Amino acid sequence: MKRSIQNSISGIRTEYTSEGLDEKDISDDPLILFDEWMKEAEKRIPVTPNATFLATVGNDGKPSGRIVLLRGYDERGFVFYTNCDSRKGTELRENNNSSMTFFWNELFRQIRVEGKVFILPEEESDLYFSDRPRESQLAALASEQSRRLESRELLEERLRELEKRYEGKTIPRPLNWGGYYLSPMSVEFWQGREFRLHDRLLYHRNDLKGEWKLERLYP
Repeated sequence: MKRSIQNSISGIRTEYTSEGLDEKDISDDPLILFDEWMKEAEKRIPVTPNATFLATVGNDGKPSGRIVLLRGYDERGFVFYTNCDSRKGTELRENNNSSMTFFWNELFRQIRVEGKVFILPEEESDLYFSDRPRESQLAALASEQSRRLESRELLEERLRELEKRYEGKTIPRPLNWGGYYLSPMSVEFWQGREFRLHDRLLYHRNDLKGEWKLERLYP
């Protein structure tokens, strides 16, 4: 007989306090404000302030999400790396619309980025892969990410074989492993305020080269 599990967490409540967001005090470029917030997160959050929730949708229309690490950002967009044959890689080939969500509870802040994902030039992926720890390089070769794995022992055996094969040698970047960047169409900055009257400022544009427009949203 199945055990019934029920738990209410409605009693857990946090009051947000901050100075808030004022349109007059921020840049008309969302990347500048993102850079300011990310740098503050790096100072105040000790563990993976660059973690972000990446959402994708494939041809079947079913959404999926996972945490990835942001590895850079510039005028093109927000950069991450992964196995291109993983579930997220497959879904991005089928539908390159995607979103990222950053949440920093300690700062009462959240950023939502929506746009289209594109593949980085191979030379950039090569450079990033060459700078990874050797153990991470071998792990990228050993893992058929998102595919069914018979046992943990099989994965560890594959890793040992690769360690022997590339002992004293340069480890090549797998052809199915590389970088992507999310080119934003909208970026929303959320700042927690008292009594749930949060600040939400949305930057959006009509196309990837268009000018940014800024508007305030109801919380």
